[in-house]
Amino acid sequence: QLQASGGGLVQAGGSLRVSCEAYGRTFSVYGVGWFRRAPGKEREFVAAVSRSGSSTDYADSVKGRFAISRNNAENTVYLQMRSLKPEDTAVYYCAADQNISGTRRTPSWYDCWGQGTQVTVSS
Repeated sequence: QLQASGGGLVQAGGSLRVSCEAYGRTFSVYGVGWFRRAPGKEREFVAAVSRSGSSTDYADSVKGRFAISRNNAENTVYLQMRSLKPEDTAVYYCAADQNISGTRRTPSWYDCWGQGTQVTVSS
């Protein structure tokens, strides 16, 4: 089970950190990704991190503004978001899969999904 948290309302240019905590799993064997779905839009890839945290990948739209990291001892993956824009407004979902050794952008690679946390960026 994955639990996403940390969403909220922030002004444009602000920062927010969302977290994804795993329960009942050894998180270090899972590749993890963050995805988001904005109103009226399809789900899109945001960022991914490998099992060890040594490899990361970002969508072009967030590169340089977002940073994904993980603390396997705490079974948690973080997404630090800076310089937020109104177009970053979405429900953010974390996902994990133990068959991912590196990073993956395609949602179908992930078999376990969290419930999502709302991030709203006001202009």
